[in-house]
Amino acid sequence: MATSLEARLARELPGYARRVVGALEAAGYEAWVVGGWVRDALLGRPGHDVDVTTSAPWPETARVLRAAGIAVHETGTAHGTVTAVADGRPVETTTYRVEGGYSDHRHPDEVRFVTDVREDLARRDFTVNAMAFHPERGLLDPFGGEKDLAARVIRAVGEPERRFGEDALRVLRAVRFACRLGATIEPATQAALETCAGGLADIASERIGQELDGILSTGRAAWALRSEFVVMAAAVPELAPMAGFDQRSPYHAYDVLEHTARVCAGVEEFAGGMAPAALRWAALLHDVAKPACWSEDVSGRGHFFGHPEAGARVAREVMGRLAVPGEVTRAASALVLLHDLEVRPTRASMRRMLAELEAAAPGQARPLAFALLDLKRADALSKAPACRGYAVELDRMGAALREELAAGGVWRVRDLAVGGADVIAERGVEPGPGVGMVLAQLLAAVMEGEVPNERAALLAWLRW
Repeated sequence: MATSLEARLARELPGYARRVVGALEAAGYEAWVVGGWVRDALLGRPGHDVDVTTSAPWPETARVLRAAGIAVHETGTAHGTVTAVADGRPVETTTYRVEGGYSDHRHPDEVRFVTDVREDLARRDFTVNAMAFHPERGLLDPFGGEKDLAARVIRAVGEPERRFGEDALRVLRAVRFACRLGATIEPATQAALETCAGGLADIASERIGQELDGILSTGRAAWALRSEFVVMAAAVPELAPMAGFDQRSPYHAYDVLEHTARVCAGVEEFAGGMAPAALRWAALLHDVAKPACWSEDVSGRGHFFGHPEAGARVAREVMGRLAVPGEVTRAASALVLLHDLEVRPTRASMRRMLAELEAAAPGQARPLAFALLDLKRADALSKAPACRGYAVELDRMGAALREELAAGGVWRVRDLAVGGADVIAERGVEPGPGVGMVLAQLLAAVMEGEVPNERAALLAWLRW
């Protein structure tokens, strides 16, 4: 008899997935729903894409599903996978399989198809991902995934070092799942993570970038830095020098790593857990260049002259290597570049900040201005106690920013109430670079509050 939990899962299983499972079983084959949908359904979370595993060889899968009126795309037949499209929804459908060695730490050297679903589940990475569900047979859980899920524990299936040796990307996946589920990592699995983290050097950088972005998107980067720094530093070697780096500064109470973890936590607080991707990357990388920029004066005090500029360069290099989208990379590097920018609670200061952001990340200044203030707040609260009052002062900067934007905001030449034709008419200059120079001077005057952004006033300035 099905448990109440299994009855709930049966009710929640989407009809399009039932069609795929039902068609295969009507033809005499066995089929189960596996993977993320099972895990998330057990947690009561919104549905994940549904995957199916079956005893049918892939040519038979394709034939049976097409005969049932379900479209089939042969997307990964070397690994026994086809993609069924039922009721407009894709269902990746794969023959039960086991895998041979992984000489490149990423792809199996061979795939062997089997007839027992338990053998298929045994090849999977973590117990929480090694469960199968059938709307009539119920939950199949040979490795205790349901119990681990309830306890919020990430545990490798079988021998952990073997699992991570097969696919080194799994060390980052373990951290991502732990972050996403608010879980801890079981001790033997944790030990294997640290032993096998170096295998990430064999993984394509863009795959590492996808997993890191997934970690950051959980809002738990601070936990990852504190609890899984060996893995994080293997994924981004530029982070490694931050650990234990004493800043020797009256402004700082923590080493660079702990300061960074606190900033990552802080931006989540100030953004209500909805920090944009650029802000999360910037929090992670804002002080990445400090160790390289460190110097010591005669009193023994540490300094980090030029670290925002150097950090922005490192951020661009790291995020470019990890194939982070260009718009996110430009925005994050702009925040890193300007995280120490001096700002005051005046509209003129806000205009200068917006102009600097526009120059660093064209077209993104408005949203980045608020992100920069959040980064600066988190940065201030993660310093020595005497510096934390600055976070309160930043509330006044936010008010000035909102006032400036409500008034129309002037930080680009195109924001001026006059244009190039007015310069030519009033100054009598020829079209060319000279016009742009005059407009730049006029913009500077408006940004400093010397002249209002009103057409009559600007024309008068041009005539002067």
